[in-house]
Amino acid sequence: MERAGYAVGALLVVSGLIHLAILVVGGGSWEGPLSLRKPATFGLSFGVTLITIVWVGSFLRLSDRSRAILLGAFTVACVLETALVTLQAWRGVPSHFNLETTFDGLVARTLAAGGVALVAIILVLTFAAFRHNPTVPTSLRIAIQIGFISLVGAVVVGALMIAKGMTLVFAGRPQEAYATGGTLKPIHAVTMHAILVLPALAWLLSFANWSERRRIVVVLVGAAGYALVAGVVSAANVLGLDVQDLSSAPLLLLALGTLSLIAVSFLTVGALAGIRR
Repeated sequence: MERAGYAVGALLVVSGLIHLAILVVGGGSWEGPLSLRKPATFGLSFGVTLITIVWVGSFLRLSDRSRAILLGAFTVACVLETALVTLQAWRGVPSHFNLETTFDGLVARTLAAGGVALVAIILVLTFAAFRHNPTVPTSLRIAIQIGFISLVGAVVVGALMIAKGMTLVFAGRPQEAYATGGTLKPIHAVTMHAILVLPALAWLLSFANWSERRRIVVVLVGAAGYALVAGVVSAANVLGLDVQDLSSAPLLLLALGTLSLIAVSFLTVGALAGIRR
């Protein structure tokens, strides 16, 4: 199942890159529900997330059968979400919140159901991440746990956006749904990929000639930096502010979080370079 997940994830990334290239070369619109930006974004995001979940799942304490079922269901959901968004983009109609025809309504409801399935699978995997597993270093377990908590936040925000949009559609206000349904996208984006960044950092540190205590400290510093960045972006998003409109205190926190991530990255690269020497 792992090989299939990696292969499908790679194909989704390729799909996203192809649509991105078409968008850049063709000079199409980057805004609105009909833009090819959507299949590009979904292909890249779901492809990277699928590959990440398959990889991180290998460190979770699960039976072979449970792992195969969860990863299989996650793979199908990722493909379904990306394929339907791509289909609707090429048909020239909105994918989400579109109930204009019977077929469009079926697509919109299937996308919503796929989102619910993704939330359920991620919650199960998050629970598994907190099961004791002595075969995985503590630093890596902590990174995976924090990453999954952040990912749960991302999918919950995604579910809230869908719920808001569908509520507006059912109230007879589809244009408002298209305009405001995705207002929480920055929060959704910034919280989604901690599950890749933090475990990747911890995994790389496992090759360094460091004590486990030192690795844990570096992982926690990296997690704190990521949390600061995500927190400032989320607060600005909720308040309807651009980053450049923030006051000095939030900007200072954003800079501190960014510098923490950069410092941790340099420490990791330096540690690995030391091994090669």
